[in-house]
Amino acid sequence: MAEGTTSRTSPPATDDTYMNRRTLRRGSAGWLLLTGLGVAYVVSGDFSGWNIGLSKGGFGGLAIATLLMGAMYACLVFALAELSAILPTAGGGYGFARRALGTWGGFLTGTAILIEYILAPAAIAIFIGDYVESLGLFGLESGWPVYLACFAIFIGIHLWGVGEALRFSLVVTAIAVAALLIFAVGAFTDFSTGGLDDIPVDKDAFGSGSWLPFGLLGIWAAFPFGMWFFLGVEGVPLAAEEAKDPVRSMPRALAISMGILALLAVITFLASTGARGSNAIQEAGNPLVVALQGDGDPTPLSRFVNYAGLAGLVASFFSLIYAGSRQLFALSRAGYLPRFLSLTSSRKSPYLGLLIPGAIGFALAAGTGNGARMLNIAVFGATISYALMALSHIVLRRREPELPRPYRTPGGILTSSVAFLLALSALVATFLVDKDAAFMALGVYAVALAYFAFYSRHHLVARAPEEEFAALAAAEAELERN
Repeated sequence: MAEGTTSRTSPPATDDTYMNRRTLRRGSAGWLLLTGLGVAYVVSGDFSGWNIGLSKGGFGGLAIATLLMGAMYACLVFALAELSAILPTAGGGYGFARRALGTWGGFLTGTAILIEYILAPAAIAIFIGDYVESLGLFGLESGWPVYLACFAIFIGIHLWGVGEALRFSLVVTAIAVAALLIFAVGAFTDFSTGGLDDIPVDKDAFGSGSWLPFGLLGIWAAFPFGMWFFLGVEGVPLAAEEAKDPVRSMPRALAISMGILALLAVITFLASTGARGSNAIQEAGNPLVVALQGDGDPTPLSRFVNYAGLAGLVASFFSLIYAGSRQLFALSRAGYLPRFLSLTSSRKSPYLGLLIPGAIGFALAAGTGNGARMLNIAVFGATISYALMALSHIVLRRREPELPRPYRTPGGILTSSVAFLLALSALVATFLVDKDAAFMALGVYAVALAYFAFYSRHHLVARAPEEEFAALAAAEAELERN
């Protein structure tokens, strides 16, 4: 049977050849590189973006939103640690949902993750261009040549090999994290509680006050910006097939990276608002720099932080390209997307899974120049995937309680239920921030689902790891019934 017409119930005779052409380099990443990957996904969010939440909820609203979103990510990460130890495949969240929720659930989750990981790099490429222009690097201006250079250089490193790529990411991430700590030391020397609640109060907003200038609804509207301190950390399980001892290293890396990100969120948020006041930085493109120098001349520390912000953007851009390629690879290998996208090179890199999303990302960046809109679309996709991944944990705990679990989520179903409810709340909040972005994401989702409904669900690959896991579970369930 031809590869293009193979169904999941009738694997082709060339299964071994099919899978051999679609393998990743195993054992390339230990817990340290995985931890660096988790932090790298997110670290650019500490340098900019989160502060816009101050204009939606004020200091108190954003603080509560960040606390709730931090709780959501912590609960989700604990659930993913258990799931990744059970199903250590490159599918990550899609693979978990495929096992728990069936083919439709797997595709819904995988598509939502792809929306996040294709749109976010496009947005960050624009932000990198803005930084390059503002810093006067090489006399370049923000525009398509800078975006093209970003995609070409960093995709090239990924094509070189995953081990080299993750080591590069770890180094750049370490620079960005060190810069955040140095920033905090400098900013805390000017800390004053008087500036925290200096945003003018909207007296018509229900429940408004100095700490909640836009009322109680402002807390909800700030949810997407509280997420920016953590957005992307859930992508660590996408490296499961390339990890050393994923059963042990994956939960460890998820827990440590989440702890680092929570610490960075607290010190960045407090240091920035306390140094210059919430009102001064609420709409700044570079809030950390504004927090250090205000309207005055640049200082050596503010210049250093500005350059470090560029390093943070590069780290997140680089790691998100990795995550998108692995999600696309897994969906393609299983037949949910065109199968040629999962072919790997002699260096075991999914080259089409890197090049095609990169081309799409570059086209979006060059064609729109609207980084904020693309990030809002990415957040919409992320919240859908979070809800479905948390639901997958709940379903597997209830349906397969005897499934071997080398790592168990503290709190069990209660933990993943908290993540599920908060993810749904964050999904609704995206409509409060940017309705157009939310409906654009829904449009992309609808097109993808039509493709799955009418074509790809009839042409899945039985030997793909996620499909084999599901088939084994179904066979075991049948034996128990008999």
